[in-house]
Amino acid sequence: MLFRRLLPLPALLAAAMPSHAGTLTIQVENVRASKGRVHVDVCPEGKFLKDGCPYSASAVARKGETAVVVSNVAPGRYAVQAYLDENSNDKLDFGMFGLPKEQFGFSRDPKGLRRPTFEETVFTATGAAQSITLHLHSAL
Repeated sequence: MLFRRLLPLPALLAAAMPSHAGTLTIQVENVRASKGRVHVDVCPEGKFLKDGCPYSASAVARKGETAVVVSNVAPGRYAVQAYLDENSNDKLDFGMFGLPKEQFGFSRDPKGLRRPTFEETVFTATGAAQSITLHLHSAL
């Protein structure tokens, strides 16, 4: 009788456990210099183009292509925003007229030198190890 009462317990425990989080490797291409770091933020819709994205990472910049690995990304819909932090000040620097002085890019490589929408940049993280590619661009 006791066994019958405990039988649903594994199902209840499994439902209460969080979804599996995976590793996301972001291949950042068109890096113009081996200077500074390539920084990426992985953001849900409410944090896209804002501070406070839940997943961030950086790697030493390598001219051409730099791989940045972000750990423990929960399954869901996200957009990646990236930039080449050439002067290692942990922010994207802007020049005259508000244009970025450093290279920047987004997941799914939206066209044009404008602020993309979340839907233009969204991808689905599966909770398993996965890789995406994006390209950096210069505004100046």
